[in-house]
Amino acid sequence: MNTIMLACNAGMSTSLLVTKMQKTAEEKGIQANIFAKPVTEIELTLQEKKVDVILLGPQVKFMKKQLEAKLVGKNIPIEAIDMLHYGMMNGEKVLEQALKIIESK
Repeated sequence: MNTIMLACNAGMSTSLLVTKMQKTAEEKGIQANIFAKPVTEIELTLQEKKVDVILLGPQVKFMKKQLEAKLVGKNIPIEAIDMLHYGMMNGEKVLEQALKIIESK
């Protein structure tokens, strides 16, 4: 099972996207644990859970370099969610993005 964490300012704006991603995963028979957290809780969450990929909401993508420095040695890729897919709340495309990142790590 793949574990996908979405991170944004408060974890709220990504909640709808998480729901849409979960629905797509269920429809396609993909086993995935998908959840959203505020960007400030990434480190704490990683102490409690094994995460395969972190996707950043467009509003916090400027923090990517800073967060990458904290992930050194953890083998957890971190990428920004495509702004168009985020804006359209396209759970299918964001799920595809996450799975491609996981496959390529």
